[in-house]
Amino acid sequence: MFIETEDTPNPATLKFLPGREIMPNGATADFIDADSVAGRSRLAEVLFDLEGVSRVFFGGDFVAVTKADAVDWDDLKPQVLSAIADYLATGQAPVEQEAVVIEDAIAPGDEEIVKQIKELLDTRVRPAVAGDGGDIVFRGYRDGIVRLTMQGACSGCPSSRATLKHGVENMLRHYVPEVVSVEQVEA
Repeated sequence: MFIETEDTPNPATLKFLPGREIMPNGATADFIDADSVAGRSRLAEVLFDLEGVSRVFFGGDFVAVTKADAVDWDDLKPQVLSAIADYLATGQAPVEQEAVVIEDAIAPGDEEIVKQIKELLDTRVRPAVAGDGGDIVFRGYRDGIVRLTMQGACSGCPSSRATLKHGVENMLRHYVPEVVSVEQVEA
């Protein structure tokens, strides 16, 4: 199996593209550490067994792996490539059990605003963020403040704050005048 790799804006994260679907229907899976796997993904467990893997993220057609600072990609990359290829050759699904994203309750009267925000995130933001090896997840909206979580390569990326404040916030404020600001919420 041939797996392409791409750099991401986060120098600690590489994007691995095996040329096949990883997560169906636009779903994603973010494993912030080995403890977060908890039987949800054998592939994530295999990757966390490699010394130096600190985070694993699954997108539609890619796996993003974040390394610890003390590890060099020259040493880790071949191991990750081998682990992904070997696992996918078994034909097993990368994720056995998806995590549930918990959203804040929507205030009465905000349903249409939330619908607009989610549509903009799904059509304009998520595809671009996925291109960088991550995802952005809606967590809530109240009093003009949109709460979002950055996942994968975007979590902890030096440019993620700028992406949220200058990119996402400005775009949402332009199309949805009720939006005042965007705040990042940790998973």
